[in-house]
Amino acid sequence: MEDVFVKLRCGIAKVSFNKKRALFTSTLDLELRKKLVKCYIWRIALYGAETGTLRAVDQKHLQSSEMWCYRRLEKISWTDHVRNEEVLLRVNEQRNIIHEIRKRKVNWIGHILRRNCLLHRVIEGKIKGGIEVTGRRGRRRRKLLDDLEGMREYSHLKEEVLGCTMWTAGFGRGFGPVVRQTAN
Repeated sequence: MEDVFVKLRCGIAKVSFNKKRALFTSTLDLELRKKLVKCYIWRIALYGAETGTLRAVDQKHLQSSEMWCYRRLEKISWTDHVRNEEVLLRVNEQRNIIHEIRKRKVNWIGHILRRNCLLHRVIEGKIKGGIEVTGRRGRRRRKLLDDLEGMREYSHLKEEVLGCTMWTAGFGRGFGPVVRQTAN
């Protein structure tokens, strides 16, 4: 299911790139064209990517669409047999679409942790959905927080968010009194 969503978003991004091809392949400065691609095309390709898990296949699709955009920026055909590393050197860029998704995911989870809502408890696994099956065969399913390993641990992120929440509650966001809602 997730694979279809990523392929669909990448396909829509490619279609929108082709609609504005004259702008992206024009004689504008390369830095400006890269900013335009990140603003208009990545926005479409990465829509909702922070709310799901990314499998290796999904990451491959996203990275290939990123390279596709860079090749089109430089008007490099696939028949030219130019390696991806050389394309990245030409556009003076690194592969960073997966890093952008992880950054968005950390921001999104931080936003969820600051609120006391049902989604917060679901992410932490305190509410179990579905039928409990014992002795399930095969590999365990990837969870939403599995993508954060290697970048930050969830507990470290949670401590940062709670510290931010306490500071905000103590000092407020701006000038004036802090208004707290109490549950009756």
